[in-house]
Amino acid sequence: MRKIAVLRANALGDLIVALPAIAAVKDTYPDARLVLLGSAWHADFLRGRPGPVDEVVAMPPITGLTTRPEARPAPEELMGRLRERRFDLAVQIHGGGRHSNPFVRRLGARVTAGFRTPDAEPLDLWLPYVYYQHETLRYLEAAALVGARAREVEPRVAVTAADRAELRDVLGEPPPGLVALHPGATDPRRRWPARRFAAVADRLGRPVVVTGTPEEAGLVAEVVAAMRRPATPLVGALSIGGLAALYQRCALVLANDTGPRHLAAAVGAATIGLYWCGNLVNAGPLTRARHRPLVSWTTACPCCGATGVDLRAGRCAHDDSWIAAITVDEVIEQAELLLGRS
Repeated sequence: MRKIAVLRANALGDLIVALPAIAAVKDTYPDARLVLLGSAWHADFLRGRPGPVDEVVAMPPITGLTTRPEARPAPEELMGRLRERRFDLAVQIHGGGRHSNPFVRRLGARVTAGFRTPDAEPLDLWLPYVYYQHETLRYLEAAALVGARAREVEPRVAVTAADRAELRDVLGEPPPGLVALHPGATDPRRRWPARRFAAVADRLGRPVVVTGTPEEAGLVAEVVAAMRRPATPLVGALSIGGLAALYQRCALVLANDTGPRHLAAAVGAATIGLYWCGNLVNAGPLTRARHRPLVSWTTACPCCGATGVDLRAGRCAHDDSWIAAITVDEVIEQAELLLGRS
């Protein structure tokens, strides 16, 4: 094995939950060059960062591999350049394979491996893709198809000197005992009410920073405005690396089921994650010493009653929170336990 391609071209949390599998492949074939077929943000984030990825190929929008509206079939010019790499192994950890397996097969690798739903083309080595399975364990099974075994199952992300310098430039020296709140989530149904984040922060009485993407600026402002104590809003001011450095300095990170929660856990912060029960199966933390998931067992839309657990049913039109059943008292109980250990 001299050259290995791994397809994983999606969001922050998606990358982090797959890192143990990517690391297992690299550890098993340490002399091979491991190339992540990803996105531009992967290249920015992983450049110069210790880890299993040697190189990132940032792919353009491609139908079924990205969710951008301008997505289109993979251009032949790109496929030609990738085939010239002469990959020995191509691993698909990008979903069920309906779109990704044909893409991986076109790479011309000597061996292909990954997942397959009933409507997807087979790879040389494959496992059935079953939706309700923890993502980290799912991808470790894909790594095992090619002989790889993990040394650890919890994802790890290295924080670099450049990350810490960026944090100092933007925020200065973080205060001791800092608590970070991340009230956003791509799917509004995964968001805990903003006023409850504020209530938790007020009761903890710690210095607080509220993080969010530029699209979440209004939500961050809502949390800060609802607090009786001062808090620092931090919206789009840090790169992902800078955010990693911030979370590493936090005594606790409270977040919805999002990429930032995964990032915080991967750099060693204690976390409380607010989960809908179905999402907990796929993306919850695997250990409990420093990570406490709180779970809403709501299984139907709070507005219209549409099911959330039947995979054959379509999504209803409502964006009401499915995790509002989690109480402030539940969060405070776990926060005090975690902060007492910090």
